[in-house]
Amino acid sequence: MDILLTGPAGQIGWELRRTLAPLGTVHAVGRATRPLAADLGDPDALRAAVRAVRPQLIVNAAAYTAVDRAEQEPGLAMAVNAEAPGVLAEEAARVGAAFIHYSTDYVFDGQAAGPYGEDDPTAPLGVYGASKLAGEQAVQAFGGAWWILRTSWIYGARSHNFLRTMLRLGAERDALRVVDDQRGAPTWARMVAEATALMLARAGAAGTDPAEAVGGSAGTYHLSCAGETTWCGFARAIFAQIPKAPRIEPITTGEWPTPARRPPYSVLAGGRLAERFGLRLPPWEAALARCLEDMGYLPQDSSGEDSRGRGT
Repeated sequence: MDILLTGPAGQIGWELRRTLAPLGTVHAVGRATRPLAADLGDPDALRAAVRAVRPQLIVNAAAYTAVDRAEQEPGLAMAVNAEAPGVLAEEAARVGAAFIHYSTDYVFDGQAAGPYGEDDPTAPLGVYGASKLAGEQAVQAFGGAWWILRTSWIYGARSHNFLRTMLRLGAERDALRVVDDQRGAPTWARMVAEATALMLARAGAAGTDPAEAVGGSAGTYHLSCAGETTWCGFARAIFAQIPKAPRIEPITTGEWPTPARRPPYSVLAGGRLAERFGLRLPPWEAALARCLEDMGYLPQDSSGEDSRGRGT
C-alpha cells in the first residue's frame, strides 16, 4: 500500500520510516522533503500532497512540540497541532484512507490518583496541550477510520529531547538540578514506531484494506512505556549507565518556573492496547537501556566496568 507520512525528520517520524517500510511504500512529507514538500501550516499544500499520492494510509507524526514557546505562539501551535490534523483527517475520509495521529499526555491536568485511561476527562493546562486536544477533536469530527495514539515523555537519539539535553549538559557540568515532583513514563520513540507497525499488522492492514482494518478498531489508544518516574528519576537512570556522571540535585517545579504549566502526574494506562492488540510496551528502564546501548553507551555493572570488562 501507499503510506503518506508527515514529520519524517521528527523523533517518531524518523523511526516510522523504518518500521512502516515492510507494510508498503512510504511517501515522506515535510518542509524539505522531495518530491513532496508541505508545511503543516499550509492546508492547501497538505491537501495537494494527499491528492498526489492517494494513499491508503496517512500517518501524522508531525507536531509543534515546543511546550513553553507555544505560550507565545498559540496561533502557530493551533495551526500545526489542531488545524493540520483536521485537514489530513478530512482528506483521509475523502480518499478512503486510514488515518493515524499522535497526541500527548499533556491533554490531562495531572490531578488523577492513578494512570489515565483513554476515556478519562481531559483538561490541558497550557497552549500545547490545548492544541493537541483540539487536534484529537478535529480527527474525530471527520469520522472514518482513525487511531489517535497518545504518547508521553518522548525521547530518542535524534532531535530535541530530555535524554539528549541531559547527555549534553552532563558532559559540561558537575551538577544538574532536575525537577522531582512531576511524574510520567519516559517513552523511547522507537517503541512507539514499532508498536504502531505491530498494531497495523495485527489489525490486518497489510493484507486487507487499511481503512477497513483500522476502522474495525477505531479509537484512542495510550502508547507509552510501562512504569513511572520523575524527571529527576529519569536523569538518574540515564547517568547510572554513563561512565562520567554529574551529581543530580532534585528540585521542585516551583524552583524551576517555566512559561507553560505542566501536569504533575501524566502516567497513561495501556490496558486498551493490550486488550485489543495484545501489546504492552516494556518498562521505561528497559527501553532506556536499549536506547543508550543503541547510541553507543554500554551499561555499567556494579564493579564500575562496562559490559565488555574494561575499566571505566
